[in-house]
Amino acid sequence: MSPLTALLSALRSGQVELIDLTAPLTSTTPVLQLPDPFADTIPFRLEEISRYDERGPRWYWNDIHTGEHTGTHLDAPVHWISGRDGLDVSQVPLRSMVAPAVVLDMSERVAKDPDFLLTVDDVRAWQREHGDGHGDLELPDGGWLLYRTGWDVRSADQADFLNADAEGPHTPGIAPDCARWLAQETPLAGLGVETVGTDAGAAHGFTPPFPCHDFLLGAGKFGLTQLQNLGRLPVTGAVLVVAPLPIVGGSGSPARVLAMVDQTGEQTGEPTGGRTGGGDA
Repeated sequence: MSPLTALLSALRSGQVELIDLTAPLTSTTPVLQLPDPFADTIPFRLEEISRYDERGPRWYWNDIHTGEHTGTHLDAPVHWISGRDGLDVSQVPLRSMVAPAVVLDMSERVAKDPDFLLTVDDVRAWQREHGDGHGDLELPDGGWLLYRTGWDVRSADQADFLNADAEGPHTPGIAPDCARWLAQETPLAGLGVETVGTDAGAAHGFTPPFPCHDFLLGAGKFGLTQLQNLGRLPVTGAVLVVAPLPIVGGSGSPARVLAMVDQTGEQTGEPTGGRTGGGDA
């Protein structure tokens, strides 16, 4: 049996489960809000062309109005000034879009502190916790780190999702030193998060500002945002499938993001939703 035939058979039998990590894309999908004088993207909108009527008696279709960075979406390196000479979204290598993924769960700590920032020590403690007894868990070469914070439960309401007050947004993220370390000292292809962007809500005040964007995109890596259902994935063993639109010159694209998960009992790690948040460093 060929590998592709075996995969199709496993999908049909349920031995491999497909899990959708994509937020529904509607007019109420939360979008990033920047302070003045910076320009914002538009909300998603459908504009009807025809619907089985005099404009087109046998078909229904729409124009879509949206930004590249709306809903579940991919950030390409050219999105940020540090990656301005890098790849646009049409040039993203396919090997990075179908790749192994690991899930780092800090949802319990975020529940206590919405401004929680992941540190290098947190990642190393998680690697020790999930090692195989012979060494720490390795981050996947050419794969993805998916950062679970539990923030996806807020995604139905923009105000709750952005969680802003007079001081600005309060959403979890990654400390600058950790962003630098993930970008420059790990073999990852990219980082995926459940929040509106890969950076914390307070990241405009960090040095450098928005360090995940600055370091990861500057290193030619990728960002995925507004993911859902990370709690259904095992710590290791899932395969991520990312399908952005190949927009020539585009800085990013809304994407359908799926995970393939082994249900035969041979996966290495239980679903993260069945365990506590990541351990303290």
